[in-house]
Amino acid sequence: MHESLRWQRDASTLSLFGELDRDTLLALWQQRETVIDKVEVIDVSALERVDSAGLALLVHLREIARAQGVTPRFSGISDKLQSLITLYNLQQIIVSAEKNT
Repeated sequence: MHESLRWQRDASTLSLFGELDRDTLLALWQQRETVIDKVEVIDVSALERVDSAGLALLVHLREIARAQGVTPRFSGISDKLQSLITLYNLQQIIVSAEKNT
């Protein structure tokens, strides 16, 4: 059984907790427009698992934020998530807040 996905907004940071995969992302997908509003950092450090559907949602959240005038950076990218980002060649899109780019 999958752990649920939870999130929390704190000022301009959106923190994600649990698992972000095809079985858990529906609630976040349904609230994506309001959840991402004015978010500058998406903290993924507490995500235990991300699959390709979850990665696609992260890309989509970034694009919604860009349409709202903000380009969020990602903090707490795990080695596993970084491998998935590299596999899909998304290094220019999923940019770590820890990097000086």
